[in-house]
Amino acid sequence: MQRQGILFIVSAPSGAGKTTLCREVLDIFPGLRHSVSFTTRAPRNGEVHGRDYFFVSKDEFERMVRGGEFAEWAEVHGNCYGTALRTLAESREKGIDLILDIDCQGALQLKEKQVAGVNIFILPPSYSELRRRLEGRDSDKPDVIETRMNNAAAEISQARWYDYIIVNDQFPKAVEELRSIIIAEHQRTALMLAAVGNEFKL
Repeated sequence: MQRQGILFIVSAPSGAGKTTLCREVLDIFPGLRHSVSFTTRAPRNGEVHGRDYFFVSKDEFERMVRGGEFAEWAEVHGNCYGTALRTLAESREKGIDLILDIDCQGALQLKEKQVAGVNIFILPPSYSELRRRLEGRDSDKPDVIETRMNNAAAEISQARWYDYIIVNDQFPKAVEELRSIIIAEHQRTALMLAAVGNEFKL
């Protein structure tokens, strides 16, 4: 009997390092795939359509919203982001594990809709370090950085309802903690019963 795929939902304030952490564990687990979201924002340097995001127009995004095609969607910092229902359904049915890098608004929508998933929140070690990281990546203007910092407190206040919290202070340690969570979730009793229950009459 094929087990269902696990959805790992990872959120953090902008600049905490969630995207880098997610990419690192994708290299560790060959069976884990990145859930590609839709967005109306322009691609950043090095980003590829269909790999990092599906980059669509505002009109196309709004058409998908009207059509009920998203499991969650949100407008963040003036741009829209959404996860297609078909992406989650197909992966779950095929037994494919997904890691979904989304903001708190989207994660809360999934929780309220009772979408099965493992919720993980990434914290920076401090607000001052968060600002240093945002300024160091040289991709945002000063006013955008201020907006992200102002939103960080509200986003961080959401961490209490997540299943796990990782403080991304030392990157190798944060990677190991995320890796450990993924391994542990694969050994949950419900999943193991589906895999070996018949053999051992459990």
